[in-house]
Amino acid sequence: MTSLQEGPVQDAAGLSTQPAEVGAPVRGSFVAPYRRAWRQLTSMRTALLLLFLLALGSVPGGFLPQRALAPQRVKEYYSAHPSLAPVLDRLSLFDVFASPWFAAVYLLLFVSLIGCIVPRTRLHAKALRTPPPKVPHTLSRLRASDRWETDLSPQDAVAAARAALPRWRRVVREVSGSAELSAEKGYLRETGNLLFHVSLVVLLVGIALGGLYGFKGTVLVTEGSGFADAIINYDDITPGRRFTQDGLAPFHFTLDDFHATYTAAGAARTFEADLTWAPGPDAPTRPYRLRVNHPLEAGGGAKVYLVGHGYAPHVVVKDPKGNVALDQSVPCLPQNPKFLSNCTIKVPDAEPDQMAFEGVFTPTTVQDPKTGQVTSVHPAAALPVLTVVGYRGDLGVDAGIPRSVFSLEGTDRLTKVDAPPQGLRPGETWKMPGGGSITYAGTDEWATFQVTQDPGKVLALYASAGMVLGLLLSLFVRRRRVWVRAVPGGADGRTVVEAGGLSRTDAESFANEFGALTERLRDRTGGPAPSPTLPEKDG
Repeated sequence: MTSLQEGPVQDAAGLSTQPAEVGAPVRGSFVAPYRRAWRQLTSMRTALLLLFLLALGSVPGGFLPQRALAPQRVKEYYSAHPSLAPVLDRLSLFDVFASPWFAAVYLLLFVSLIGCIVPRTRLHAKALRTPPPKVPHTLSRLRASDRWETDLSPQDAVAAARAALPRWRRVVREVSGSAELSAEKGYLRETGNLLFHVSLVVLLVGIALGGLYGFKGTVLVTEGSGFADAIINYDDITPGRRFTQDGLAPFHFTLDDFHATYTAAGAARTFEADLTWAPGPDAPTRPYRLRVNHPLEAGGGAKVYLVGHGYAPHVVVKDPKGNVALDQSVPCLPQNPKFLSNCTIKVPDAEPDQMAFEGVFTPTTVQDPKTGQVTSVHPAAALPVLTVVGYRGDLGVDAGIPRSVFSLEGTDRLTKVDAPPQGLRPGETWKMPGGGSITYAGTDEWATFQVTQDPGKVLALYASAGMVLGLLLSLFVRRRRVWVRAVPGGADGRTVVEAGGLSRTDAESFANEFGALTERLRDRTGGPAPSPTLPEKDG
């Protein structure tokens, strides 16, 4: 961008004039600081600086846990770094992408880019309407130039040269018996530059739309269970600031079966979830096999992704009175790649005392003969064992305090059953001292699904494609100009044809292009072929 120069006012003769009254305020001095600030903000240098600051500000979001995505990890960071965490929190480093300073840089970049694009677009549109410049006075001074004679008249020679440049912007001018041709090519370079920056603005708009009106939620579903798209059914949600519940798609699905395959070394090979789903409450159900990177298009802009899985032992718990107090599959959370998993089983309906169990599930179980500890050596459920420790007492479910379903933290009224940890294989039952029992009935699996709605993703996709296209045009299209002048005055009344060319970039490549171009011009105008240049001999 070119900035305007401020200076003394000049009259029609070019003489500078001063205000009539010495010391009087210059007209427009009040807005001058704001104009300079606007020019500074909308300069390309400022836009690049803001883009760098935006990238730099995103770095903490990749290294520090973010409260919107992993609130539990933020709590763990507080526990591990009690002095540092409050300082980072005051700087909004646990909420980087929702922080005021990140939004300020984002908006300034948005304004700066628009301020850069608008005047450049106006200048580019004006340049496209402006004819190519006139032929320079001396073409032989250009780095790429040539000269020959022809029997054609100046007008016919220039007409032939014009026909030899079909894809160039061309203007023919006649000057006192001679004819001139101005041609230029490569305006797509600036078009690509503008396309890149416009696409960047559109990309920012798409990201902003996703942040304001988008939605992301995760839910854990065990085999045989279902899910309906409602806020209350999610385990964790990250809604946009302008998102409302009315924007949710009314789909629902049931997880019929989940199956995974592994290599002999335990590396994951495939994950697949067989669903039965419907896009609405009254719509007919249909099957769908959900795989990694193959989301379910649930309608209303919602997509369902498969993001995790684990095991859910099916347990049957009876209280001391012999009543079945619990009969369900309990999800266990994996702790390592071999799927050694922890789980908590809470039985609030047991009588006379409530019951609870802490469990460790190992899908392919190996026990250390010395210590008796169990571990898993493969993620597949080849030899599953559920190891449990029992508790009795008050779970505190009536206290009105929210508690995690995956731990017994905060339940200080529980008493551990006086018995060592019990390892149960499928079908085995542990009869607890004091009454009651737990049966490991079988092994189900669970899967974690992520539901996303992003109204700006299509806009961001097209903007990304526009950025790539604009970058390619900016890198590979070269701006160049060619001039041809035909004047009488050659030998025997022939016409002298001069050609010259200029390229702003890649002069060596343009020299080869200009050589091929002049050869075509000679052929069209009937001029002699250029004589080969012989190498000089030594001595």
